[in-house]
Amino acid sequence: MAALTTSDKIAVIGAGTMGAGIAQVAANAGHAVILLDIADGAAQKGADGIRLGLGRLVEKGKKTQAEVDDLLLKITPTDRLSDIKGSRLIVEAIVENLAVKQRVIADIEAIADKDTIIASNTSSISISALAATASRPENIIGMHFFNPAAILKLVEVVSGLQTNLSVAQIVFDTAAAWGKKPVHAKSTPGFIVNRVARPFYAEALRSLTEQLASVETIDTLMRSCGGFKMGPLELTDLIGQDINSAVTESVYNAFYQDKRFMPSVLQAEMVAAGLLGRKSGQGFYRYPHEEKGALDDASLPVVKSKTVSVLGSFNGAIGLNNCLEEHGYQVSPSSSSDSGLDVARIEVGSATIKISDGRTATQRSAEDGIDNLVLLDYARDYHLTPDIALSCGVTSSDQAQQEASDFFRSLGKRIHWVKDTPGMQVLRTVCMLVNEAHDAVNQGVCSFDAVDTAMQAGVAYPAGPIAWGDSIGLSRVVMVLNNIQRAYGEERYRVSPLLLNRSYESSA
Repeated sequence: MAALTTSDKIAVIGAGTMGAGIAQVAANAGHAVILLDIADGAAQKGADGIRLGLGRLVEKGKKTQAEVDDLLLKITPTDRLSDIKGSRLIVEAIVENLAVKQRVIADIEAIADKDTIIASNTSSISISALAATASRPENIIGMHFFNPAAILKLVEVVSGLQTNLSVAQIVFDTAAAWGKKPVHAKSTPGFIVNRVARPFYAEALRSLTEQLASVETIDTLMRSCGGFKMGPLELTDLIGQDINSAVTESVYNAFYQDKRFMPSVLQAEMVAAGLLGRKSGQGFYRYPHEEKGALDDASLPVVKSKTVSVLGSFNGAIGLNNCLEEHGYQVSPSSSSDSGLDVARIEVGSATIKISDGRTATQRSAEDGIDNLVLLDYARDYHLTPDIALSCGVTSSDQAQQEASDFFRSLGKRIHWVKDTPGMQVLRTVCMLVNEAHDAVNQGVCSFDAVDTAMQAGVAYPAGPIAWGDSIGLSRVVMVLNNIQRAYGEERYRVSPLLLNRSYESSA
């Protein structure tokens, strides 16, 4: 089992954005590529699009004209199915329709060699279902590239129930030889990325529905505190509210309405109203849209508090101790009876500030007997983030809120007060991503390494969710999810058995 060699011919069926991109990747790796599309002139249009894109790289000095000319000579556009004969690997990148794809596979098998591998670039259709009507189902596999295929590194190599293991390994090795980061996945709704990423969108949509904060604030917190390149709401505008909603609906129904994947009523309303995002000119934002994030309050006067006590250990909160010490605050050493994020606190004036554990401030204040409690949302690095999210319960006074605001402004932070909601915004989202990644591994969809690679290479997450959970502390992730589930009384937040077991192992 090894990667295909450059002497092996590759065929790509479908000359749209994805098909043309895949053809470019294969040609760039040295293969002769047949780019097939039966629509009149579509294959040539796809080839012309490749030429145009490569021309921009020449203008930027990233490729020479000779390199571009050599690559383009390797791509042959055609509208004749017979031209794909002799291809060692055939990738279909056509419309997302099971019946149409099955017919195309049947047409391919009628003229292809018996050992030809037929890969589908589908993002959502079961590979097992695609192979169900094939005469050689062992040769059918998923080869899911991400858009733009010529740039993004991830390729999900998806095996159906009948896919031959050697076929999966050949495709995996070939994708790696093409400069991609392949991951093995089992055919299951959403594969890896579209499954594990659901909470990223779902928790933001729920927060907005529950009026936790504005669209701009939610996106700002996810970028600044969570470290994501785009906020979830602006990203759904980019993807298209209709497309993002359809993927969620598909995963939800494929899992027989598992509440973890429940679609958003708010998003359904937006789709019904035609507010689809960038392509319609309006979604959560109006386009063109220039401003990002909430207003900067750094110009507000700040008086450094003289009555601040930092008690317990914030070692599990990356950068917080550094941030405090940089601004002249002393961190009291923790004792065996006063250690860990659950008891660590900052006392400033009448306010007691703690990092969220998934409970609301009102609930935690009542259960723990703390008046004037202010909760701090999660951040990947409190030292680096310019933004801080705070919430308080019904027993917190205006004075305590002001004292907490002034304290964090003295650290150079922008303050975002959000509604008192279980898990706040960033914490609940990250914990749900960690949980879903564990559940995917638990169900044999992929390995730990594969899910981390997929989420970083496919959707540019700042960390793989497995490694992210380990850095937060798995017992803490479990506690947060259990607290959120207790507050809502919903299965949506149930803890994956694998995550629960790993949390016990890490605590042993």
